[in-house]
Amino acid sequence: MKSVLSERNMLHHEKLDPIERRDLPESATRAIHYLAAEIAVTVGATPEIAATLSHPVLLRHIDAKYGRLPDVVHEAMRPPATAAGVAVISRLPVVEDALGPTPFNWEEAAAWAGDRARRSTSLELDIALLLLARCAGEPFGWQGQQAGRLVNNILPTPGHEHEQSGASSTTLLSPHTEDAFHPGRANLLMLGCLRNPDRVATTVSSIRQVELDAAQWKLLRTARLPILPDISYGDGFDDSTAPPVPTVGADPDGPTLRFDPAYTPLDRADDQFRCAYQHLAGELERVSRTTALAPGELLLVDNDVVVHGRVPFTPRYDGTDRWLKRVNIRLPQRRRAVGESAEDGYGQRVVAPFSTTRGQHP
Repeated sequence: MKSVLSERNMLHHEKLDPIERRDLPESATRAIHYLAAEIAVTVGATPEIAATLSHPVLLRHIDAKYGRLPDVVHEAMRPPATAAGVAVISRLPVVEDALGPTPFNWEEAAAWAGDRARRSTSLELDIALLLLARCAGEPFGWQGQQAGRLVNNILPTPGHEHEQSGASSTTLLSPHTEDAFHPGRANLLMLGCLRNPDRVATTVSSIRQVELDAAQWKLLRTARLPILPDISYGDGFDDSTAPPVPTVGADPDGPTLRFDPAYTPLDRADDQFRCAYQHLAGELERVSRTTALAPGELLLVDNDVVVHGRVPFTPRYDGTDRWLKRVNIRLPQRRRAVGESAEDGYGQRVVAPFSTTRGQHP
């Protein structure tokens, strides 16, 4: 890990809780690969199975068999344990040479998972990630994002270079809480690396490592502004009637965060609130770190505590660009603020086939 800040701030980072590294033994890697391959062969690589990965037959196999993975895998998939709110897990079963070219968009990537010729390098990887996510909690998707698929493909897409979304590239992807606009957002976020030849870095910052004064904490705990859905859900969302939400929340283990400045109408706030919000943004930058994931590495992010982003890069669109997989995970044992239950999430619905708490969120 390295800081995104200048060298003069390195002393500060030495005082912060470290980002955890959890290295799986090779025997665990093999177990993940073999179980994913077994399930893939059993269910078959068909467009119907691969479309959303929520086909009942596939889900039954995931739910029945994830417990067969070694204890060390289940231990590695526990939530991050330090104030950094992030863990890097290594030695996932990724063979980069067998992937084929990086697709141009998520639709193409999803279609490949239903192509029998690509079964071993596409559907099996999606199944492996679902098995890992199920060890951690309840993986879910969004009906309005990537067609409800439980495993999203994150890759640079022509025509989307400057968006604030996972399909962008040449612009800085601002630090943000994943799906901050929604009360049913993930507790944990999994980012698995398939390919990253240019060492494009992901940024992470924890609310539990920032410094704010009492007045700033108080202001940021009040509901002043809404957070709108990002461009991956479409456009035209009206901020004039959207409910305001607190930026900072409280939890017995420390403060929580709900932050997405690119989709927050800060011009509607008073000067005092904007000043506190901008100070928070500066603090998140001050404690920010970067990690350039390598193939087979997985970044596990506590989405209630950490904001993540991505540094700019220049895509080549030649089949060698960065390619990540993303899975949203709900932890049924966690409860968010009671007030969030009144939010409608702008009508965005979750696809939660493993959920034991379906009635809790829209």
